[in-house]
Amino acid sequence: MGAAPRRSPPSRSPKTPSEVALVLDTGPLLAALDAADPDHPRCAKLLTDAAEDLVVPALVLAELDYWCARRLSADAWLIFLDDVVAGAYRVEPATTIDLSRCRELQDRYRDLSLGMVDASIIALAERLGEPKVATLDQRHFRAVRPAHVAAFELMP
Repeated sequence: MGAAPRRSPPSRSPKTPSEVALVLDTGPLLAALDAADPDHPRCAKLLTDAAEDLVVPALVLAELDYWCARRLSADAWLIFLDDVVAGAYRVEPATTIDLSRCRELQDRYRDLSLGMVDASIIALAERLGEPKVATLDQRHFRAVRPAHVAAFELMP
């Protein structure tokens, strides 16, 4: 396991409309923490170079903790959590409206086996009006049609 990319808390200078927030899925965060992951270079670069606030849905935290414990070490998770506490990432809890939207998405896309974490990322991006999502999950995020844009811009 390599060192996690350290990110300073975001500057509070005015952002352009395309630089407001980047909603993060588990995959890019885990890849950025794991130097052995083939997606590590591009995911670490995305997180360290982002001009946007990096927004982590609360359910992603639980999934990332699980995968760090399975694939990496307690140190990787704790380093990431230190960055969260320092303000490098903004954690967004799911609202009741988000949970209702998750239920709609999981029902509509049941043939994809869309999970709660992915549905919560979509619901949050819709709530924030964000067209960009950082994910390695092309299958789910290319298939789902968000309510606020024709399709997500997937990064990295």
